[in-house]
Amino acid sequence: MNSNVNKVTGLQSVPALQKQEKTSGDFSKILKQKIGTTKGLKFSKHAEMRLQSRNIQLSDAQKDKISKAVNRAEEKGVKDSLILVDNIALVVNIKNKTVITAVNSNELKDNVFTNIDGAVFA
Repeated sequence: MNSNVNKVTGLQSVPALQKQEKTSGDFSKILKQKIGTTKGLKFSKHAEMRLQSRNIQLSDAQKDKISKAVNRAEEKGVKDSLILVDNIALVVNIKNKTVITAVNSNELKDNVFTNIDGAVFA
């Protein structure tokens, strides 16, 4: 029987339970980070909803272009950028490398983008 399990009650000791909780909590945190991260980019819940509702699916090549555009904007000191890639517009917080929202070509016309201080054509 495991040395952390009480032979009489069959219950685990507190340190063993704490270790289990810490390990599973760490795994959960890492998993969430990895799922939300693509090529160094993160997508806010709002952006994920916009991508889904607008039926925008980014290919690996597009994600790579976006990552490179984010790096170029970061080099220039941009804080919030409009990134245009293949008729898709993304507003990205450069410091956090987080996509804030996404718009497809059908919705680009007559749209105004605010709170940006740079634009990158990828």
